Amino acid sequence: MKFLIQRVTKAQVDIDGQTVGKIDGKGFLVLIGVGEGDTKEVADRMIRKMIALRIFADENGKTNLSIIDVKGSLLLVSQFTLYADCHKGNRPTFNNAGNPALAEELYNYIVAECKKEVAVVETGKFGADMQVSLVNDGPFTIMLE
Repeated sequence: MKFLIQRVTKAQVDIDGQTVGKIDGKGFLVLIGVGEGDTKEVADRMIRKMIALRIFADENGKTNLSIIDVKGSLLLVSQFTLYADCHKGNRPTFNNAGNPALAEELYNYIVAECKKEVAVVETGKFGADMQVSLVNDGPFTIMLE
């Protein structure tokens, strides 16, 4: 499982010109890739780590606060292309990405679990062609695997 976490001041997901998920203020845009063999237990570890990340500035400008501490928001977007393998040739393969049924089940599980911890959780739409826009704050981007 991979979470590409971007600290943002705002982010949104549009599908066919309609906004389906949007956050404003401090938060994370999280691109979520599910791999073969991933489980709910793996997802639970990733969620705990993401929520505990202290990457927001405290009153002294030190990255010392978590998303819970700053009452931030999450925008969660499924993205199997995080599993792109570009070692051979110029066309990526996605053999290590989880099958769509597993990936959708785990993505929905992650969303539900995050809603238990974070007040504002927005999403994209699994499997849709989405346009994602964001203002990366920092920029600050972390890959959790």
